This record gives sequence, C-alpha cells and structure tokens, in this order.
Amino acid sequence: MIYPLLKYATILAALAAGLYTGLLALLTRSSFQAHVVYLHKIQISWFKDLNVPELFGFLRNQATPFQIRSSDGGLLYAWHIIPTELYRRHESELLDESAGLVSDVSSRITFKLLRDDPEARLIIHMHGAAGTIGSGYRVPNYRALSAGQPDKIHILTFDYRGFGSSRGEPSEGGLIADAISVVHWAINTAGVPPSRILIFGQSIGTAVSLAVSEHYAQQSPPIVFAGTVLVAPFADVATLVATYRVGGTIPILSPLVRFPTLFRYLISFIRDTWSSQERIARYIRANEANGQRYRLTLIHAEDDWDIPWQHTETLFWHAVNATSAHGISYEELEQRKRDDKNDLGAAGSVMEWRTEHGVIREEILKTGLHDVIMGNPVVSLAVMRIFAAADPSWR
Repeated sequence: MIYPLLKYATILAALAAGLYTGLLALLTRSSFQAHVVYLHKIQISWFKDLNVPELFGFLRNQATPFQIRSSDGGLLYAWHIIPTELYRRHESELLDESAGLVSDVSSRITFKLLRDDPEARLIIHMHGAAGTIGSGYRVPNYRALSAGQPDKIHILTFDYRGFGSSRGEPSEGGLIADAISVVHWAINTAGVPPSRILIFGQSIGTAVSLAVSEHYAQQSPPIVFAGTVLVAPFADVATLVATYRVGGTIPILSPLVRFPTLFRYLISFIRDTWSSQERIARYIRANEANGQRYRLTLIHAEDDWDIPWQHTETLFWHAVNATSAHGISYEELEQRKRDDKNDLGAAGSVMEWRTEHGVIREEILKTGLHDVIMGNPVVSLAVMRIFAAADPSWR
C-alpha cells in the first residue's frame, strides 16, 4: 500500500518539478516576461465598454474618453474626469453634449473647465499591472483622489501601450515614453502648469511615476510637480520577484533565493528592471542640488499580499539617504524612526523626513491590501496635504 503511494507521490513531484523548470525557462524570454510583469492582456473590465464611462458609475459626461498621441506616434486611450461639485455647477451644459469617445477633446466643456480655471488642480494617474483604466478599484480611486476638493481636482488617467484600447506592446521604455507624453499633453495642450499637477502611481504605476518625476527633475531648467504619491511601490523587479507570491501564497522565484548563484543567473535575464530605488535617489538628489521644492509620499499596507510593505521601507531609505552628501545608514534611519515616527495604533504609522527643500513621507497602514487602499481617505488626505503645501493660499 505504501509503495504505490510513494510511486505516485514521486511522479507528482517530478511532474511539478518539470513544470516549474519549464516556467523558469519561459521566464528567461522577454516576450513571456512582459506578459508576467504587465499582465496587459487581462482586461478585467467585465465586458463593459470603456467608451461608456457611465457603465463604471460616472455621471453622463463626467468622464470624457479621448486619445493622446505618444511620442512614437501611438494613440493612448484616456479619460478626463471632472470632480463632482464642478459637474453639478455645469450639469445642464454637460448633459447637452454628446457622449462617448471624442476626437477633439479641446472642444469639450470639461476640457475648457480644466484649461480656463487658474485654481484647477490635475492628478495624472498611472495605474498598476493588468486591466484598464476602468478595472477593479481604480474607479473608487479616482473618487478618493478628488474627494478633498470636489470642485477643483481633475483626474487624467490613461492606459499604457498594450493595455485596453492602447495599441502596442509594453516595455519599460515604452511605458515611460507614454507617461511623459501624457504629462506633455497636460502641460502644453491643457495648459496646466506643473505646480498644479500631482503625479499619482499605484503598484507598477509607482515605477512609471518615479521615472517621469525624475525625467522632468533632470531637465534644464528643472520641472518639478506639486508632488508625487506612490501607493504600494516596489524597490525593483529583481527584489520583487524574490518576494512575490501569487495571491500571497504561491511563490514564483522566491524558493530559489536560497541558491544565490542560480538566482543571480535567472535575474540576469530580466529585461525591464524598473529600478525605483535608484530612480528615487536620483530624483531626490536632483531636487536637492537644484534647490527645488518637492514633496514625496509613499503609502503601503502591511497586509498587501502582492508587494510586501518592506519595499516602501527600502525606497524611503534610498530617498532619505539621497538628501545629503554624507547619507544615512539603514540602521541609523530605523533608529530615527523608533524615536520620531508617529504611531497611530490601528491606523498604522507615519514618518516624515524634512530638508530645506523637500518632505519625504512614509505611511505604513495596518490594513488596506494592495488595491482597496486606493479608495481610502488616506489617499484623499495625501493629495490635499501636497496641494496645500504647494500653494498655502489654495483651499
């Protein structure tokens, strides 16, 4: 009786090992990596038409579907969402306009309300892997982002190349080019100055957000936005795959970490490294060297099953370490946290690092998972805190 059981167990173990080896071999191929990293073919819009935002809970013409041309000529699908109180003031005019995808967004009332209001603020939203701009908790996220000032805060969200209706294949360089093109549209077509723009990213969108923020901070003259908010960020892809578990339970490469030579060999095949820990340091150094005012907020939940919250601790240290030439060790920063961080009990903890030019804020929540957190008040408050700091007269 025992022998047949051992035989079947051995067969199953060999089969599992073979499948795992096959998966590892596939992961060395850049085309397969793209599908694993970006999950762009998974729509998660439940057969709803993105050209009809009302199906996602918006008021008629509150969200305007349109397209932005990327720097390489591709078209990026986008929504411009106006805040609810602003909608109420112009409801009758908005109801009279046709609905659906528009070819000339500049002719729309919503566009003019953004362009012509010197008090308007714009959040450029960069979403995470999988799905589209209408998927999952992203719609509640848009509401949370504008909740603090429901008559002033507009949202511009878009699908990267390869996602939703945006054609192409995703890559690190491609997503960064797309995001820069969207920011360029906001500044030069919509006429919103950088001081009234906040960059928001979640999950892989945090890596895109940091790349964009660093890109503009390195310009001559430098361009710095009102602030950047990162929710559930990660240090880099290599560190992420060393810790990532599907659904928080099924490991991908983490079992191989105990074999450093093999693990280093496998991660050498990673095409898109998304080294946010290096980018965040360069972004901070550029702002400090240029004397530019900046605000950076990192938010993470301890019960995030997709990206462990320790990634935010790593990024926070890289950012703080870059604020001065002599730097600070990880251990020294941990001691400073023990002395200075604000313990909020069940709400988590907050640590701020202030310099002459900027504020770096780390918020670790007890709960919020990977996506639910996006619709929580902590996001609304982070937005308001940054806009108020950028312009204290703005209420």
